[in-house]
Amino acid sequence: MKFIFTTTAPRRLIVPLLILLLLAVLPLAFLLGQPMRKAWRRRQLKRRVFPAEWRRILRERVPYFRTMPADLQLRLKRHIQVFLAEKPINGCAGLVVDDEIRVTIAAQACLLLLGRRSDYFSELRQILVYPSAFVVDRVKAEPSGVLQDQRQVLAGESWSQGQVILSWPDTLEGAAVPDDGRNVVIHEFAHQLDQEKGQANGAPWQPGRTSRDRWAKVMEREYATLRRRAAMGEASLLSDYGASDPAEFFAVVSEAFFEQPRQLAAEHAELYAQLSGYYRVNPLSWT
Repeated sequence: MKFIFTTTAPRRLIVPLLILLLLAVLPLAFLLGQPMRKAWRRRQLKRRVFPAEWRRILRERVPYFRTMPADLQLRLKRHIQVFLAEKPINGCAGLVVDDEIRVTIAAQACLLLLGRRSDYFSELRQILVYPSAFVVDRVKAEPSGVLQDQRQVLAGESWSQGQVILSWPDTLEGAAVPDDGRNVVIHEFAHQLDQEKGQANGAPWQPGRTSRDRWAKVMEREYATLRRRAAMGEASLLSDYGASDPAEFFAVVSEAFFEQPRQLAAEHAELYAQLSGYYRVNPLSWT
């Protein structure tokens, strides 16, 4: 008697199994390929010629650009090209967004990225720009527990849900006066960096336990000093608004770091060193 083995049944199973395997692998391959496609697209954007009109806007609206070394000017322009390709900037209350608005905002925001390996504010989905300071209504809990309605007039705000809101006149003024330590775009985009890990708390993510511990030590000491000075009405290089909470302190000292580096380094050397290590740039060398 001969035994005849057939492979008909296994073959019928192989094709569906291969299809199932392919269906399982394709989403994984797509996810793994996304960072590569993003990196390739950004490289292509950076290779494009920087528009002449954008260069004019930088020269006229962003004075600190002229003081930067040539290599950082080039790096900033490349960052601007990627930023404007990826981040929608929308006008509110009738404001029409043009290249002047877009480039002026992008140049100041990308200042924070010059030395860092960054994903271009990964949580940011859009930027909303108002023709003037905007009003927000909020409910605030008093120490007694009573809820009270509050109306605030703001120049800027950063939301962890992926939005930055800016007043165009305040944005323009912040760029035009590059050495007063007041820059709403730097302030709000520092919040965005802080919010990339979740709720802003003045401690943006950094690699290494040692660097995080050192950051916490210096920031806590400087924050406590500012709170004490603000309570006593003493003058300080740093805005009293930074005494509101640790998140606002980080945003305020970021403004001073980029706009008043000499004064900050002279009066708060350890604080300057921490910010220089985090942003990986040294504005002291830009002038």
